[in-house]
Amino acid sequence: MITQNLVFAILLTNEDGSPMSAMDLFIHGGPIMWPIILLSFIGITVVVERLLFIMRENGNREPEVVEKMLESVERRDIEGALAIGKKSKDFIAKILVYSLTNKEFSLSNAFVRASSQELARFQQGMATLDTVITAAPLLGLLGTVTGMMRTFAALSGGNISAAANTVIGGVGEALIATMCGLAIAVMALLPYNYLNARAEQAKQEVSDASHALEILIKKSETNAPFTR
Repeated sequence: MITQNLVFAILLTNEDGSPMSAMDLFIHGGPIMWPIILLSFIGITVVVERLLFIMRENGNREPEVVEKMLESVERRDIEGALAIGKKSKDFIAKILVYSLTNKEFSLSNAFVRASSQELARFQQGMATLDTVITAAPLLGLLGTVTGMMRTFAALSGGNISAAANTVIGGVGEALIATMCGLAIAVMALLPYNYLNARAEQAKQEVSDASHALEILIKKSETNAPFTR
């Protein structure tokens, strides 16, 4: 009977052979499942919000507008570049607008300030998601420890047959908590890596725009003064 129940626990099935439902897993996973389920909700919320943000930003990207702005700067037409950029929701265009608007004070500082504000939006929620990825398997490990403590406490009584259900319950708690913690970490890791890659791409796009703007500014200064 003990061997049969242990097999059921390992295979995550009920004693009648039916697979455990999500509620069954939650109940058999022990008290540690509460913080694990809370972490899963936090992770899902952050991932959904971030993916919607990326979709919105991708939809707002207008590389042709950025190119037109840079072409206007190359022609020393700052007002024209500002007029084009102010109509766009592209985050690169917003950075260029702010930089060109404040170029008489400090072009480089204006660019750094605007780019920092825009790039910070790509990093929102990343620390929370990183915490979920780190904490979920640790909570699963904690569930393993508490489950095994129950198992050994039952075995210490001496009557193994009488404590069989408690022993199997402790083993099941350990397995389920570990599985859920690892599953949450793995599922959160995939979108985390994608979001990190998208943030790095945004940094590269900002860096490219910065270099292009600096080159065109220097080029125009050596030829003729800017028109206002």
